[in-house]
Amino acid sequence: MTLGTTLLRIAVGGVFVGHGLQKLTGSFDGPGIEGVTQMMSGLGLHPAKRNAVIAAATETAGGAGVALGILTPVSAAGLVGTMATAIRTVHFKNGVWNSGGGYEYNAVLIAALGVIAAGPGHASFDAIFGKKSWGVGGTLFALAAGFAGSAALVELSRRAPAPEAAPES
Repeated sequence: MTLGTTLLRIAVGGVFVGHGLQKLTGSFDGPGIEGVTQMMSGLGLHPAKRNAVIAAATETAGGAGVALGILTPVSAAGLVGTMATAIRTVHFKNGVWNSGGGYEYNAVLIAALGVIAAGPGHASFDAIFGKKSWGVGGTLFALAAGFAGSAALVELSRRAPAPEAAPES
């Protein structure tokens, strides 16, 4: 199981690093922070720029943390939060299947993060510090903290005032 967990951590964490860098820097044909800011504004998540930076940084840093097995439940919680927010604000209304813009892929990533949060295995930074397994507590923490963080961010963002439109000349 350790080899499987290590491969899962590297694959899932690596994908999140890439996805975060698409948002943060525009790497890999991504929208960059300005494109993500526009998306956040369109979703009603204000202040849009702050939320864009938070999402991009969380995916980049959380992905690196998962890939390397550093504070794995905490790293996984941030990523669960971004996926839960994506489901809630974008994908849920489209149903399950990814082919129709649904939440299938996000749900599978959340499940994988739940497995990863239970223990990063022997080949991880957590193991160097004596924590190769976090057990069920790691999984429950990652899921609960991720979903709670997502709910708080979405509610606070939607209650924040939208920026004033620039006056037309």
